[in-house]
Amino acid sequence: MNKKRILLVDDEPQFTRMVRLNLEKTGAYEVKEVNDSKQAVAAAVQFKPDLAVLDVMMPGMDGGDIDALFKSHPLLKDVKVLFLTAIVSPCEASREGYRSGGLIFLAKPITLAALVKSIEANLHNAPQSAAPVSKPC
Repeated sequence: MNKKRILLVDDEPQFTRMVRLNLEKTGAYEVKEVNDSKQAVAAAVQFKPDLAVLDVMMPGMDGGDIDALFKSHPLLKDVKVLFLTAIVSPCEASREGYRSGGLIFLAKPITLAALVKSIEANLHNAPQSAAPVSKPC
């Protein structure tokens, strides 16, 4: 099985470690953690991810800055990006993620199943529905 490469960029090492361990446990992913946003581009060039999961608010550079650098870099311009952030509520994000300007935002906390579903949908370019969350907001 060809594992997909996922780059996690978040300034909280405990969070990235937990997400990495859970994603790797599925057997479908190889995951690299980066906890310093300024190292994200260099790590991505070296790791060659299929998809990056970026926190939005981080010291140094925010997730939007990193995404812009990816899009302008010839080796990273095709890397799919998901934003996983606490600045979007689960109600705003719905089960499939909140879309703004073509970008997808997922709310922290997130279940492993929801994260994997979003990763898979984005890796395979499947359109994500805007299905409401199961509980009313």
